[in-house]
Amino acid sequence: MSAMIASAAPALAVTQLVTNGGFETNGGNGQLGYNTTANGWYVDSPPGYQFLFAPGTADTTGANGQYGGLSLWGTGNGGLNNLPVSPDGGYFIALDGDFQTTGLDQTINGLVPGENYTVSFYWGAGQQFGFDGDTQQNLTVSLGTESFTTTTVTNTSHGFTGWMSQSYTFTATAPSEVLSFLAYGSLPVPPFITLDGVSMTAAPEPSTWAMMLTGFGGLGFAAYRRRRRSIAAAAR
Repeated sequence: MSAMIASAAPALAVTQLVTNGGFETNGGNGQLGYNTTANGWYVDSPPGYQFLFAPGTADTTGANGQYGGLSLWGTGNGGLNNLPVSPDGGYFIALDGDFQTTGLDQTINGLVPGENYTVSFYWGAGQQFGFDGDTQQNLTVSLGTESFTTTTVTNTSHGFTGWMSQSYTFTATAPSEVLSFLAYGSLPVPPFITLDGVSMTAAPEPSTWAMMLTGFGGLGFAAYRRRRRSIAAAAR
């Protein structure tokens, strides 16, 4: 049956265009552009206030930056709720939305102008340990000159919103374009947006979906005919 499915439905070759979308290849906990790096990524105007955290460290040991240690509220340091590992697992990035705000960028190559590409990621809203007050936060995602902004969420003082999944479809205008993430957060400071599991793949054309539906429809009809033949043979 699996062989029939493979022959009846077109195979979709998915090419991952983002390098190190899970931030696992890195220089360890720290401030990006100051004392650590994440392979494939760079900061618009270093050093921005963007931090790399290993699993379980954001609300415990934290990370060191240009102004000393920094951590986020979570149950590990008396915060309102848990700061769990993202669905992607492993390391994640935290971007300050009010202080030294700058984009977290990666240059994406191999694009076809006019073609559509889907960018997916996990994000959440938190707050720096030691500060108080509710915040409204969002995240703007850009590819070249096209941008989308997530819904604005309210993060309760000392809280974390939990991880959310988001996808946007962009249309390429050049063979190489910059993919950028820029956090925004209202006062009181400092609000942080967490980011992980970034991926970017070509969006299937409508004709490809039509071929898939036709293929699966043919499989269903073939299975129906086989059942009819089996019933007829058993009745003889």
